[in-house]
Amino acid sequence: MSNLITGASGFVGQNLIPYLKEEKLLNRLLSRTELINANVKSLAGASTIVHLAGKAHDLKNVASPDEYYYTNYELTKQLYDAFLASDAKKFIFVSSVKAAADEVKGILTESHTSDPKTIYGKSKLMAEQYIKNKPLPKDKSYYILRPCMIHGPGNKGNLNLLYKLVEKGIPYPLAEFDNKRSFLSIQNFCFVVSALILRDDIDSGVYNISDDEPLSTNEVVEILSSSLNKKAKLWHIPSRLIKILSLIGDKLHLPLTTERLQKLTESYVVSNQKITAALNKPMPVSAKEGLRLTATSFQNSDK
Repeated sequence: MSNLITGASGFVGQNLIPYLKEEKLLNRLLSRTELINANVKSLAGASTIVHLAGKAHDLKNVASPDEYYYTNYELTKQLYDAFLASDAKKFIFVSSVKAAADEVKGILTESHTSDPKTIYGKSKLMAEQYIKNKPLPKDKSYYILRPCMIHGPGNKGNLNLLYKLVEKGIPYPLAEFDNKRSFLSIQNFCFVVSALILRDDIDSGVYNISDDEPLSTNEVVEILSSSLNKKAKLWHIPSRLIKILSLIGDKLHLPLTTERLQKLTESYVVSNQKITAALNKPMPVSAKEGLRLTATSFQNSDK
């Protein structure tokens, strides 16, 4: 029996597959065409379905609502129905914390009443609800994973932009903003998925996934600077002025926009207590060490 993985060509899949191979786990990749036409036959020989494929949050806001609903909901629905009718025993669906909330006050736990505002979050929540509401045979399990921002080799996004800023010696101008947010190293994500595949004592349900401790953006800048043997340059420019500049960035299409400013400075703390309690283990990689590993991967990609 093997693990059937969708979305293998994405950032997460490209890191998860080598990790599982090191764990001596057999994997089979389901192509997009096979996913679109998923049925019992296409799942033959699979013990666990790891569903990574999905439409990611579009920061450029050019994707249509139909794209999100079809990819994140309809395809997941079809795949889950095939799973229920197959001999596979476990279904791991990678959702997102954005299915619960776009903004967090305090600490986000699984008991939070889901109220996503974006099409991305709503489409993920629809898929979650479909999985939870279907009758589940006693010999099968499902795991809905809600990761926060995942980073690691091959990752592209705001963390890369922050790294480039530090690498060029440009001071970080947002140090005046006081925030805390959770991150998730790809190593910890792979650890959780591997454990769910190998163990049979974890209850079905929804699980937030994050590193054990949150970090401020200022701390992230310090970690990235240290990885480059540089002293962190933190500028405490008045936050009111920065917000005005981000509004100008929206109109002139500059690097600093209101959305990017929010992503860089918002507090978004996620509790991983439910999953670590279920596994009876802490995450193997600390938040700071995970960021150091990611920074090293950025250095290697520049060479």
